[in-house]
This record gives sequence, C-alpha cells and structure tokens, in this order.
Amino acid sequence: MKINEITDIVTEWKASKELCTGSKPDSAIGASALASCKSQGYRSRDGKKSHKIGKERVKMGGKKIKGKPYGGSIPNYSSGS
Repeated sequence: MKINEITDIVTEWKASKELCTGSKPDSAIGASALASCKSQGYRSRDGKKSHKIGKERVKMGGKKIKGKPYGGSIPNYSSGS
C-alpha cells in the first residue's frame, strides 16, 4: 500500500453514528473521532471560534453545526481539502 492510499483512507474515515450519539463523554473518545462527530453535527462544538455563515458571524460554541463535507456551512480547513 502506498502512502497516498493510506492518506486517502485516513482522510475519508468518519466516526459511526452510534459512537457519536452514545453516552460516552468527549474525553472518553479519541480526538479524531470527536472531530468527526462534531463535523457530522452529532456533537456540539465548543470554544469561542466564529465563522461567517451567510452574511453574519456566528459563534460555534454549544451548537451542533455540520461541516462542509457533510452538507453544512462551516468551511473545511484540513490540509487534504
């Protein structure tokens, strides 16, 4: 398997709905899985980060907002996209 193939597999992985909507706290699942859950809109985001959605800035903290790869409006800043 080549490095590009491994990178594609890792960047396409997403956490299962069962893991994201389960009762485990954020601290009990891995960082990658947690980020995937937040991007899919299953877990609420935290922090004071804001993004421009439409014509206004919206703070992300406490909201379940999907990322662009999953049909949402938050841009994807990962290196692969």
